[in-house]
Amino acid sequence: MVATNLFDFDAAGLTAFFAEHGEKPFRARQVLRWIHRFGQCDFNAMTDIAKSLREKLLIEAVVVPPAIVSDKLSDDGTRKFLFDVGGGNAVETVYIPEDDRGTLCVSTQAGCALDCSFCSTGKQGFSRNLTVGEIIGQLWQANRALGADAKGERIISNVVLMGMGEPLANFDNTVTALRLMLDDNAYGLSRRRVTVSTSGLVPAMDRLGEECAVALAVSLHAPNDRLRDELVPINQKYPLRELMDACRRYLKKAPRDFVTFEYVMLDGVNDSDAHARELLELTRTVPCKFNLIPFNPFPGSPYRRSPATRIRRFAEILMNAGVVTTTRKTRGDDIDAACGQLAGQVLDKTRRTARRVIDLHEVRTQ
Repeated sequence: MVATNLFDFDAAGLTAFFAEHGEKPFRARQVLRWIHRFGQCDFNAMTDIAKSLREKLLIEAVVVPPAIVSDKLSDDGTRKFLFDVGGGNAVETVYIPEDDRGTLCVSTQAGCALDCSFCSTGKQGFSRNLTVGEIIGQLWQANRALGADAKGERIISNVVLMGMGEPLANFDNTVTALRLMLDDNAYGLSRRRVTVSTSGLVPAMDRLGEECAVALAVSLHAPNDRLRDELVPINQKYPLRELMDACRRYLKKAPRDFVTFEYVMLDGVNDSDAHARELLELTRTVPCKFNLIPFNPFPGSPYRRSPATRIRRFAEILMNAGVVTTTRKTRGDDIDAACGQLAGQVLDKTRRTARRVIDLHEVRTQ
């Protein structure tokens, strides 16, 4: 008999699992708290659970997160974890400490099928969706590595699904992981402090709004369809007019009253004054803020980062029109943990790269 990994269940799934074994719903809440709130994976240590149930769980269940095979610390305090998810695949997760928050950037796929032209992950190709346990296990392991204590102050206060992969292309597993993040018996995060970033899968955006509306970020990166078709190829299926309509619909359900539009600054490609004005016109009817992202180079990329003066001028045009605009501070680029640099290791099942398997070696950097 193959033991069931309880990391793959949210509260509803765990309740159903226990019901199948003749147990009452409160047992699911107890185990959920032990695993996620207290970070416990040893059934014998779950002391308020009946011994007979613990013995049953030891036979029929496991609590196994993805293994950390690399842990790198940047000069600026950013920390990048590499997780082995089997089959020659590894995914990256980044912890970004700031004065008023600690943000964990989580991956949802091994690789990415969308192939955005400026993104290192996309150039790795695509292998598979991550399981619920592999997604939520990144948060569980990061909490443990960072020394989180259920009775102490929260270390990870915000989670952004902006790591490897398109979260909404792995919809069901992503939503189940989101529910765990929000569950008071698990991580108890506010919907405002959990953000899903999407390249614009319009039908899935509508589903997310209905099923688990959290804060929304959209990888925009271009002010018109011609340029976005090139930079973000999914735009050919869901063009900007449809995307803007979907953003307006989402805001009726969202915990925040704006969408964050992410915009990577590419020298001479999408960073002119005219592009900024076109961007304002495109988003005129969508309550939003802009997050400008200086491009982070990776091997083989044809792009360059826009000069700092150009980024400032672009931001001024947006802010002078009354739109809140921030420029993302580059963090962790000395350990390739900056935005757009996450690549991990992917056994590509597309034709984007030659298939290859890279051995994983344990390398811990304190």
